[in-house]
Amino acid sequence: MRLSTGEFASAELAPAHAMPAPPHQRLSTFGAVVARPSGRVGVGLLLFTVAIALIGPLLVRTDPFLLSGPSLSPPTWAHWMGTDPLGRDLLSGVVHGARTSLSMAVAVATLALACGATIGITAGYRGGVTDDLLSRLTELVQVMPRLFLVAIVVALFGPGVDRLVLTLGLTSWPVLARVIRAEVIATRNVDFVLAAEALGASPIYIAWRVLLPNVLPSIAVITGLLFGQVILIEASLGFIGLGDPDTLSWGLLVGASQGFLRVAWWLAVFPGIAITIAIVAFNLLADALSAALGGQ
Repeated sequence: MRLSTGEFASAELAPAHAMPAPPHQRLSTFGAVVARPSGRVGVGLLLFTVAIALIGPLLVRTDPFLLSGPSLSPPTWAHWMGTDPLGRDLLSGVVHGARTSLSMAVAVATLALACGATIGITAGYRGGVTDDLLSRLTELVQVMPRLFLVAIVVALFGPGVDRLVLTLGLTSWPVLARVIRAEVIATRNVDFVLAAEALGASPIYIAWRVLLPNVLPSIAVITGLLFGQVILIEASLGFIGLGDPDTLSWGLLVGASQGFLRVAWWLAVFPGIAITIAIVAFNLLADALSAALGGQ
């Protein structure tokens, strides 16, 4: 496609100013999300979970590592969620563990987003040999068994939240990269991208200021799903003993309940409910966001 000299002079580098705002930018995306029942439920559950992580430790002041009651006590007025085998308050553990689990989810999702966006945009925009190499790298990382890889990392370097975040973050980006690559390939030859190239914009500018804003809806949906997946993976790692024993999290609480499932049901039920609420919140929010962006 060729542009006339007059079109070159009138075109602007930023598509947000050069082209009319699409409907999902003119309308309130948040309003469209909460207009759906699933969106309202997802937002409500997410706000509840975040509130527990932020202000819960201020309300439940019991030290989660302090022996505060009889061993394996069922839920009572003194201990609403019962106690663990050492007599520690389970409610305090669930509340304090929320901050760790959500922090890990945010850290992993941020690292995966940075890797996935960089690789996806580069592969989709550059094409050719670059696209082939990055696509093969994406496929290689995608087929890696994450639990097995985490087990190797823990065996070599010991358990730790930082190691879990790095391992999960560096192996959770392939799906995001593939989606972004497909979106970029579909939009890299449209008018405003060609106009930016004709005006001499650098590839970095085009990638991050022209192409990236057009794939943000897909990024938002996949990132929402990724949050739930990370929380579930962290719980799975804790259940099989690969979590950090020095850091309290929902996964660690679930893992500690393995030997007492028949005699102390509350040890697994209450952390499991917390994990379920968080995952359902992120999944419902991602579904509502996908429907809102796709239907507007």
